[in-house]
Amino acid sequence: MNTAKKLEDALFFTALNLPDMEQRNCFLNQACAGNPALRATVEELLAAQGGAEHFFAKGASGLSLPPEEIPKAVNEDINEKGFVDEQIGAKISPYKVLQKLGEGGCGVVYMAEQEKPVRRRVALKVIKLGMDTKNVIARFEAERQALAMMDHPNIARVFDAGATETGRPYFVMELVRGVRITEYCDQNNLDTRQRLELFIRICHAIQHAHQKGIIHRDIKPSNILVTLHDGIPVPKVIDFGIAKVIEGKLTEQTLFTAYEQLVGTPAYMSPEQAEMSGLDVDTRSDIYSLGVLLYELLTGKTPFDQKELMQFGLEGMRRTLRERDPHRPSTRLDTLQGTELTATALHRHVEPLKLRSLLRHDLDWIVMKALEKDRRRRYETANGLAMDVRRYLNNEPVNARPPSRLYRLQKLVRRNKVVFVSGTAVVLSLVAGLWLATWMFFREREAKHEQAVLRELAQQSEKRESELREQAEAREKIIQAAILVSQGNYDKANRLLDEVKTPPPKPSFDGVAAYRSVGDWLAVQGRWQESADRYLALMEIDRLDKWGAVTLDYQACGVVLIESKEVGRYQQFCRTTIESFLTTTNGDAAGRILKTCLLLPPDADLLQEARPLGVAAEEFLIDTNSQSFPSWAAIPVSLWKYRLGDYEQAERYSRSGLNETDNVSAQNATLRILFAMAEYRKGNANEARSELAKASRTIRANSQVLRQRGNAGTGFWYDWAFARILLAEAEMLTGEN
Repeated sequence: MNTAKKLEDALFFTALNLPDMEQRNCFLNQACAGNPALRATVEELLAAQGGAEHFFAKGASGLSLPPEEIPKAVNEDINEKGFVDEQIGAKISPYKVLQKLGEGGCGVVYMAEQEKPVRRRVALKVIKLGMDTKNVIARFEAERQALAMMDHPNIARVFDAGATETGRPYFVMELVRGVRITEYCDQNNLDTRQRLELFIRICHAIQHAHQKGIIHRDIKPSNILVTLHDGIPVPKVIDFGIAKVIEGKLTEQTLFTAYEQLVGTPAYMSPEQAEMSGLDVDTRSDIYSLGVLLYELLTGKTPFDQKELMQFGLEGMRRTLRERDPHRPSTRLDTLQGTELTATALHRHVEPLKLRSLLRHDLDWIVMKALEKDRRRRYETANGLAMDVRRYLNNEPVNARPPSRLYRLQKLVRRNKVVFVSGTAVVLSLVAGLWLATWMFFREREAKHEQAVLRELAQQSEKRESELREQAEAREKIIQAAILVSQGNYDKANRLLDEVKTPPPKPSFDGVAAYRSVGDWLAVQGRWQESADRYLALMEIDRLDKWGAVTLDYQACGVVLIESKEVGRYQQFCRTTIESFLTTTNGDAAGRILKTCLLLPPDADLLQEARPLGVAAEEFLIDTNSQSFPSWAAIPVSLWKYRLGDYEQAERYSRSGLNETDNVSAQNATLRILFAMAEYRKGNANEARSELAKASRTIRANSQVLRQRGNAGTGFWYDWAFARILLAEAEMLTGEN
């Protein structure tokens, strides 16, 4: 193939992959400037591709034409406005075509329904009619094989593959019902932290692909869709259509990239991917594209505007990507107009000035390290990029830094080689004189260091032996305490547990029962501080061994911390507990944790962190399918709505759970208090005080009766303590105390 033919093919394939006619015309204006014959040839190829696609869609009716009429039929198809897709309702193997979802340069994606062996909705990707050339089929099979090799929750999965009746390959993959990541973030006004959390999961997905030996080569927002799983956003990486295998090959077909053909989307393309030199593209090209994506998530803009790149033409585009350094994200915000900057900040749930402050320094460094022109200075892996973002979220020092003094010195040396060569000769003569003395110094220091290391190892060994001895003694005391509890000797069991400073790493069932029983016994006597110590130790056991994690223990622990006036420890306990149960799908458990951690008015951050638990508890309550909700399930949802300031919903849920004839249970008294507080906030002071008086009478009548576990008829001891604490807040609110 001669050079002119290669150039025609390169321009054809590059233009074919552009998303719309405006960008295609802009690209051809620049790439074919001064060469109208080349422009006409490429446009003829593009038009012929569209006409051929329509012609082949006619199937047998088109093929039955006499040979001399086929060119005329193709030309007629070129002038038509649209091309024929797969017929809606048609069947391809066990899949029924339902709807067209989108198309690229060579393939069309449909929503289809699989009818057997299971019925489900899937995404069906088929090569376009007229595009089933050897090179296109090779890329199509490469994408299918790349997706089949991967198994990650953030990468769309492949279910099946085959060929249509006309021999065009297809494959079936997971149907991702979502929107591109940038649209999802802006539509939901996600703040910077939430955007970074999504980005970390994308990095993990790309890392998985790299571990499988696959380079994506086209990471951009349209290839990352966000869908919701149980209300939680889940990003999905799709479209491995131009993926490259690091070792071996994805398909037996010959896969060839045309001379000077741009593979990927220019605005997200790495410099080495654009320059088409002898330098091979590796996984660090995907790191650059991830950096562009992160840049856009933070600022709403890409480092280089797509339309501007297309206006530069092919060579101008490559030169820009290779040589021009983009603005830092915080600096890019300064280039936005007033209304544009305000809209960008609004989509990120922050003030414009604060958005600049958020991006400055750490996030600037992270993004610019990923966008380094020299790929050796980028992050080595996608996980490395994700870990640095995680360090930023955890307020830890990030690995990304501005160019070091050494790096700047290297640049200076390259610009002034003669001066530095002569200077280096002088320095080397001085260094040679000092080398021997320095070597002796370091030898002595190394010997001292080795001695210090040996001493430290000996100390660590002694410390470990002491810890094991202490753990054995602690385990023995806990076993003895469990025996004493079984005999009813709580006081002596309490003294033994007081001697155990930290629970053993592998607690026993009897040990858990000992801490729980002694904690209950102390609470009943009003010895709140000691009870808090026992329950906090029990929480540590639950953390080490999940079979001990009983949500009733958490309720009791929260109450005794408040009763012992340990507000700081209570707040820390609440944050740790919410984090532990954040992903639970058990609505009952979510309600118990929510009730415990919102007993005292929370700060805004804690209330935001508890939102997933509130949603789970409310869904669980609604699923009871009854006109009046169970009191134990209505309390946490009503309390959550009250803390959110949604007094209408708080009043609705508390009223639905109330039993007007119940004047003996702690839970009904608690619902009366919540109802009264909501009514008071709505301006109904008289009704609020009336309900509060009823609750107060119930609590006073039972103030001397702290019930142990197993007597749930009127409430456990901590249910009454919970009601008393909430009553004090209500009386303070209404001025009744």
